[in-house]
Amino acid sequence: MSTSQMNRSNLRRIWPIFLFGLLVLSVSLACRVPFQSTPVQVVVTAIAPAPVIENIQAPLPAIVISEEEALKALYAQVNPSVVNITVYLKEDNQVLPASQGSGFVYDPDGHIVTNAHVVHGAEQIDVTFSDGTIRAAEIVGEDLHSDLAVIRVEEMPAGTNPLPLGNMQDLAVGQSVVAIGNPFGLEGTLTRGIISALGRTIPALTTFSIPQSIQTDAAINPGNSGGPLLNLRGEVIGVNAQIETGGGSNSNSGVGFAIPVSIVQKVAPSLIQNGGFDWPWLGVRGRSLDLALVKAMDLPVEKGAYLWLVVEGGPAEKSGLVGASRTVEYDSRPVDVGGDVVTAIDGQTVESFDDLLIYVSLNGVPGQEVTLKIWRDGEYQDVKVVLEKRPEQP
Repeated sequence: MSTSQMNRSNLRRIWPIFLFGLLVLSVSLACRVPFQSTPVQVVVTAIAPAPVIENIQAPLPAIVISEEEALKALYAQVNPSVVNITVYLKEDNQVLPASQGSGFVYDPDGHIVTNAHVVHGAEQIDVTFSDGTIRAAEIVGEDLHSDLAVIRVEEMPAGTNPLPLGNMQDLAVGQSVVAIGNPFGLEGTLTRGIISALGRTIPALTTFSIPQSIQTDAAINPGNSGGPLLNLRGEVIGVNAQIETGGGSNSNSGVGFAIPVSIVQKVAPSLIQNGGFDWPWLGVRGRSLDLALVKAMDLPVEKGAYLWLVVEGGPAEKSGLVGASRTVEYDSRPVDVGGDVVTAIDGQTVESFDDLLIYVSLNGVPGQEVTLKIWRDGEYQDVKVVLEKRPEQP
């Protein structure tokens, strides 16, 4: 046998031993086990079990509580910050109790958020806390456009804390929620349900609308108005304001609406500081595109905000925007056509009239210039509009 053949033969015998040694080294490093400098045995009959690693604690067991316990804890945490509001009106030279509603503590200074329709026109206001303490309150500010108001008491009971506000971006349809308030004067009532829908537009106390509202099946009844809609962390995500009764009674039929926390965050600080809130105004009325409009106007888009009416003397008219100008028939139905179609505002896509309303309401301020991308007469155009302060009644 030649020398080169012998070297290849020895290499074939040594190579598996070398690989095994690398394996032992890699396993030792991975397990943080000190590597021993003992010679490697050529013949191995078994591999010893891996050594036990010392000083590593087992993970703590997950704490699981029932939904019942979670709701009990939530109620104990939140209820002291939810109040019953009694409103007194003057009749025949007497001040008499007229209605009741709910509210929640907003800050340590005694400010309480409720609905404007609960306290509007009140001669006197009493606030009853969960421990039975009664305090006189005064209206600090109210906004009929959002149906929100802030009242204030001079002194709150010990241990009464403000409720934290949630985040609109965290909300989802199907999410569990609770409402705490005083339906029919029954103080400290908790009801539970889910978010049934998001982005609803509900009527305000003026001719305008409240965008981005929350629909819930949690039972909301007369007396719940102004109370908080909460997530299971105890954060306020809305202010309970309206119910759909089906026209048969004044009680809940499984569809309630809450003013969203995004509007509470925008309006409440201004009510406290200024006594009111100045909403921006575009000066249009309209609706989302539908199939009849798309076909009748031969539009290149299927989604957008259709300007049905441009208010005379409003910001939109001053900028040259136009509403519907004539009526045509499409598929045996009358369709008002000729109005501008808004597809974007300040570079943000507009897929519905609500999108336009929400952007102007939550991002605009009076005096701000916005740019609308519109479709008119077979082409896209950019139109600049300077927003104005919303009038009480346009």
